Amino acid sequence: MRELFLNLSRYPRYLIAFCLGLLNNYIEPLAKRRSNPVTAIAIIGALISGLISIVLIMHAMVYPTSLA
Repeated sequence: MRELFLNLSRYPRYLIAFCLGLLNNYIEPLAKRRSNPVTAIAIIGALISGLISIVLIMHAMVYPTSLA
């Protein structure tokens, strides 16, 4: 039983490592392009719109309304 919990405790580490790897591969090319002001504004706009989208989706999940 102890070995089972040991194996299960490793999965969050894999998930965190996987997410950090994806984030690194996404952020690294964008960091090189932020010296251009137009690209920097576009990146900031994309981040803000992504955050707003996530907030609205989470709000709809917590407070669902019926369509009828």
